[in-house]
Amino acid sequence: VQLQASGGGLVQAGRSLRLSCAASGNIFKINDMGWYREDREGEREFIARITEDGRPIYNDLVKGRFSISRDNGKNTIYLQLNIQGPEDTAVYYCNADVVYFVGTYYSQKIYWGQGTKVTVSS
Repeated sequence: VQLQASGGGLVQAGRSLRLSCAASGNIFKINDMGWYREDREGEREFIARITEDGRPIYNDLVKGRFSISRDNGKNTIYLQLNIQGPEDTAVYYCNADVVYFVGTYYSQKIYWGQGTKVTVSS
């Protein structure tokens, strides 16, 4: 299973940006999918996650500014960012709780994407 994150870049404060994260490979189903971010100090924090049936959960820090959505047919999640300022500069990582085949059985594991960098200019 691979997760491919994309959509990062240089963005001005006050603008919007949409990140994508697509899962592919040996997938039976995907439970929750989510986004985290890691700042320059290496601190990783939870941003948002979304359940299989589309229920979003947000960190209070981004509630009302960021929006997570999901396309189950594409095994993809999105994060719409309304950029506030340099504090949103980070590498954004996605993850997915994946149920996959192992022979005739299923197993479950959380996979991570490689990260996509968002840099905010003031």
